Amino acid sequence: MESLTKRRPPRTQLQAWLYSALGPDAELAGLTECTDGWFNAVYAVTLTDGREVILKVAPPADMKLMRYEGDLLYAEAQFYRQAAGCGMPQPALLHVDLDQGYLVLERLRGTPLDKVAGTLAPAALAGVRRQVGAASARLHTVTGPAFGYIRRDGRTQSQSWRTSFLAIIDDVLADATELNTELPAPPDRIGALIHRHADVLDEVTRPALVHFDLWDGNAFVLEQPDGSWRLEGVIDGERAFWGDPVAELVSLAVFAEPEDSPGLLEGYAEAAGAPLRLEGSARQRLTLYRIYLDLILATEGATRGYGEEHDGVRLLALEKLDAELGLLGRV
Repeated sequence: MESLTKRRPPRTQLQAWLYSALGPDAELAGLTECTDGWFNAVYAVTLTDGREVILKVAPPADMKLMRYEGDLLYAEAQFYRQAAGCGMPQPALLHVDLDQGYLVLERLRGTPLDKVAGTLAPAALAGVRRQVGAASARLHTVTGPAFGYIRRDGRTQSQSWRTSFLAIIDDVLADATELNTELPAPPDRIGALIHRHADVLDEVTRPALVHFDLWDGNAFVLEQPDGSWRLEGVIDGERAFWGDPVAELVSLAVFAEPEDSPGLLEGYAEAAGAPLRLEGSARQRLTLYRIYLDLILATEGATRGYGEEHDGVRLLALEKLDAELGLLGRV
């Protein structure tokens, strides 16, 4: 996806960063831009000594972004650090420079699940989803110091999930107002509706580490000699926050019900030792989190300069947002 947020420094700058990150032997031999991402410029790098890494470049520091995007490189680096050792497979974080705005990761060898999901037999796909569900459950065992986004300025952070999530919602609605986003209702009315139903958020008392962008494109899989598939690693933790594990289901089953992804909830339950129940208030919380992602997808194109190729996603997000607001309004 082409985006105005993708900063593409000259090769000489990328080489200088590689020397700084990996040492004087990190001589650049090959460089390919990975174009599937929507926000950062990402390069698959081959070094002359045979090492292969990923170099991710953050947007220009002075660029107008949505409020939640203010410290995403830091959030991603912290995600990898916090998740290390919990049992969720991920690439190794090799270096991060927040001043220069880049990080270097181990390069995974597999393929994003969205590229192969349509070719897998139902049993094989369910097996992969079981692994993703189990990895998510392990991730959610990591507990943070406070609720809210993982950022240095503390924005949206508090000791109350209701307080933090409402601050997150208020930020995205402020973005929608400023950017004149097309929405099914005025931002202030959407905000008022969410605030009226926010009491269910008080049931969340532990700030778990939530990836919140765990769609198939961010789950890399490897085919095994016996024809089965293994989850190699999860990438792109830049939207991560400390919050409610139920929120993970928004991206694990994008625009769909998690029960309709065979293996997903079963894998989660096996790893967690208990099912992730989606009854009553938990289902209402899931609706709130879906509304939040829909608001992001409807709004972000204004700062990123997306073309017509994004219209399908935006229009689907608006359709789902309208339905979810109606569902919340009937509660």
